[in-house]
Order: sequence, then C-alpha cells, then structure tokens
Amino acid sequence: MNTRKKLPIGIENFEELRKEGFYYVDKTGMIKELLHNWGKVNLFTRPRRFGKSLNMSMLKYFFSLGSDEKLFKGLKIAEETALCQEYMGKFPVISISLKGVNAGTYETAREMAARVINEEAARHQYLSESDQLTLIDKERFGELLKRDMSEAALFGSLRELSRLLQKHHNQDVIVLIDEYDVPLAKAFEHGYYEQMIILLRNMFEQVLKTNDCLKFAVMTGCMRISKESIFTGLNNLRVLSVSDVEFDEYFGFTDREVRDMLEYYQLQQHYQMMKEWYDGYQFGDVEVYCPWDVICHCAKLCADQKAQPQNYWSNTSSNEVVKRFIQNVDIGRTKREIEDLVAGQVIEKEIHQELTYMDMYRSIDNIWSVLFTTGYLTQRGKPDRKRFPLAIPNMEIREIFTDQIMEFFKEDLRKNGEAVNAFCHALKNGDASLAEARFGEYLRKTISIRDTFVKKKLKENFYHGILLGLLGSQDTWGISSNKESGDGYSDILVEIDREGTGIVIEMKYAEDGDLEAACEEALEQINKNRYEEELREEGIDHILNYGIACYKKRCRVILADR
Repeated sequence: MNTRKKLPIGIENFEELRKEGFYYVDKTGMIKELLHNWGKVNLFTRPRRFGKSLNMSMLKYFFSLGSDEKLFKGLKIAEETALCQEYMGKFPVISISLKGVNAGTYETAREMAARVINEEAARHQYLSESDQLTLIDKERFGELLKRDMSEAALFGSLRELSRLLQKHHNQDVIVLIDEYDVPLAKAFEHGYYEQMIILLRNMFEQVLKTNDCLKFAVMTGCMRISKESIFTGLNNLRVLSVSDVEFDEYFGFTDREVRDMLEYYQLQQHYQMMKEWYDGYQFGDVEVYCPWDVICHCAKLCADQKAQPQNYWSNTSSNEVVKRFIQNVDIGRTKREIEDLVAGQVIEKEIHQELTYMDMYRSIDNIWSVLFTTGYLTQRGKPDRKRFPLAIPNMEIREIFTDQIMEFFKEDLRKNGEAVNAFCHALKNGDASLAEARFGEYLRKTISIRDTFVKKKLKENFYHGILLGLLGSQDTWGISSNKESGDGYSDILVEIDREGTGIVIEMKYAEDGDLEAACEEALEQINKNRYEEELREEGIDHILNYGIACYKKRCRVILADR
C-alpha cells in the first residue's frame, strides 16, 4: 500500500497542506530569522512560483491569535521553544493577497480590491460585538464590510482595520500583504496605471508609514517598484531581493531539499535531469530550484517514470518580457549577448532593481533588469556594485528563449516574402548554391544556437525549425517533418503536387565545423534509409535529395547527384 504523502501542486494554504498530509519542504526557519532580524516593513521580491504565498500563509498561521501549534509539530521552528512561547499565536494578523486584483478597468479593479478588504474584515467579524470598541468604531468597521466602499474608505481600510484590532486585543498588529505588485502589472497592461498607483500608494502609506498599531509588516512581490511611484516617503522599508544573502534559502528548493524529495518518492535516478532543467537560480549565496517545477515534475514521474521534462513555469505566464526583449535585438551587440546567454555563457550587465512599470520596456538596459528580477536570468557569482554576472538558469528557461527566438523568426518571415520565395524556389529548381546563399542570409539575421549547453540533437532541432518555417511559407507545398519513410524517419519531406516534384532534406549540425562532411553524412543517410520511398508511393518521380549542415551562422547545402 502506498502511504507516501501527496505532492502539494497548487497548495498555498499552510494549514491545508499540513492537515491534509501533503509533502512539505520545511521553510519555518524563516520565522526565526525574521524575528531575530526584522525591519518594520519587510519586502521580499522573488520571481513567480517560488513559494512566496505559501511562506506568507505559514507566517499567518504562526503569529495569528489562537494558532494551532500542531501545524508546526516536527518542524524546525518547533525546536525554538522560547521563541514559540513568546510569539506563536500571540498577535492579531491582517493577511491579504492582491494577486486576484486583475481587471480590464480601474473601476472593476477597485471593486476587486475592496472585496479583498471585505473578506479580511469579515474574518474578524467578532469586532462588531467587541466591548472594547465604541459605537463609532463599530460603524467604521461596518464600512469595511461594504461592497460599495468609498475610495476614501478603501485608502484607509488597512490602517483602520489594524487600529480596531489593536484596540480590541490591546496588542499591536502584524500585516501581511502578498503579491503587492500584481494590480500594478495589470493596470499597466490595461491602461489605468496612474489610478492604481494612487490607490495602492494611499493604502500602503496609511497602514505602513505612520501607524502606531503596527508591530511589523511583511510584503511580497516579483518586482521592487521604485519609491517615487508607490513607496513615497516610506523610510522604514527593508527590501530583501534575489541578490541579498538574508533569507536566501527560504524561497525555492535547495539541492539537499530536492535530493530528499526524490529519495522520498523513490525517484533518485531522475536527479540529474531535474537539476539540468529546474535548478540554477542563485538567490544571495544559495543555488535553488524552482519549487513549482520540481513538484509538478515529481508528480509526473510518480505517474510515469518515462515522463520527459516539461516547461511548467512558462505555462503560468505570457513570457511577455522575453518576447519584447527578442523584438529589440536589432542592435548587433544585444544579439551577440543573447547568443552568448543561450550558449550557456555569462555576461555582465548593470542591473537596476528599482523600476516603475512605465520604465520597464523603454530601453534594452531596463529590460535586462526586468529579466533578472522576474527570474528569466540569474546571477552567477557576486555582483560588482550594480554590475551583475548574468546567465540563463537552466534548460527550461533556455527553451523559453529559443521558443521566442523562433516566434520572432516566423514574424520576420511574414515580412520578407520575396526572400523566402527565392530560397524555396532555389530548392525546387535544384540550385543548391543559391539556396545556400539565401539560407545563410537568414542565419546571419536570426539569433543562432551555437552552444555546448545542449546536446547536438537539440541544436539540429533549432535549425530544423528554421527550415520548416521557410518551407511552410509555400501554401501549396505539402510539408512533413520526422515522418516514417523507407527504413527510418526523414527530417523533412516536401511534396509539390502541381509540378510532380518532391524534396527530401536531412539536417545535420556540424559540431566540428566541417560542413562538407556533415552534408555528405546526411546524403548517405537519405540513401541508406530510402527516404525517397514515401514520395515515390505518392506517384512522385522527380525527387531532389538535399543534405543541409549548419554550424553557428554558417551553412552548407549539397544536392545529391542523380
């Protein structure tokens, strides 16, 4: 009978995770570090899917009045008996998440923000019966429960709730605000950014800046929005970003934690694959894996030991920042830097961790910073002040980059129909030298895959994709990829029915740079495996066999002798 714990896919509620028997990677050491070394307002910035919400839920259940100490039984924080006696279950806690404030208009977003406050106020419904509160206090509490809360009331809602809680319990309040910057991202996307700035600035300043009822506050988000836009005058803010050593091991899974998880689920043989695909982030001095990826792929492997690694992280976002970045590669230097990154190399860039959403895409320099803070790039080693050594963390993120490179290439194809037609017609007419020249032009324009970061087959797949993009522009041509033919699977088969012509292409990546030899190997493979057979069965007698080899931005196209 399988008695192993369930994997917590999508579980962000600490109480649910502990009570329902899910596997938990113990991050409660964060509580001790926070209590020994906190600021009045603590902002943790980490990429999405790195456990921010679960950690905030953990803090809520630890500090909240009447907390269930059984939730923490057997965890690291339970070993700190004196600390637990002093802090566990001793504070009124305001805990909100703004990740759901996602709307197309400011009016709807404001209503959604008000609903977040409504729900949190309702969690403290006992205040309406409190003997410690005056009639006026209770009327103000009633305002917090209204769906049609005024904008002025919304501005001061968190401060007012903290005042009422402090007055009732005679104890200062802990405030937890998860995903504080999500409403800003959505507002920027939909065109009401300035209005949302005003809303959040007022809410945050009133509860965090001059609030005598505040014990301390913890906030999380993906990005640190500059003080000028949202944290104006908030001089008690302590920012803990991906580059800071403090708390570096509490967001993301360490190598030891991943090894322990794989051993628990008897998946040790998949460690190297897990490391190549989902490890590689450096937070402070610690190298960490993306927890979402590790948990999702462990679940896949538990069901199917042959499951291949997938891009779980990108499926939770539009990857808009990478798309915009690739679209700005007309500068030669930037193109070379992207090639270096995709090749697994490290480049050095000046990083600005404080930006406004208005500034994010205004320059390539700013986009570098956004790529870093949102997890598409990570640091490799120590920064020299603002200059960071940057790299793509792992295979998963590398695939996001290469996918966007291919999308950009396809967009470019649509804009350059004449040049694409010239390449395709050269192949159809048996003009290998012209086809080679045209294909070479495209390789020089696009971002090449020239790395030791991946296996030869994956490099071939990239160039294979470029060829398919070029050939696919011909609406009347039938294109097949990796189709069974003869005694194997041909790379590309082309049927031009109107002219009774067929094309067989075998693609090779020449790792040693010997393009001629790679082409000859490709042609020999076509002949040996009888790739023409599929076309001949379709009644096509005029068949052209091509061996095409690539190395970095160079290519060779050879037509087989008939």
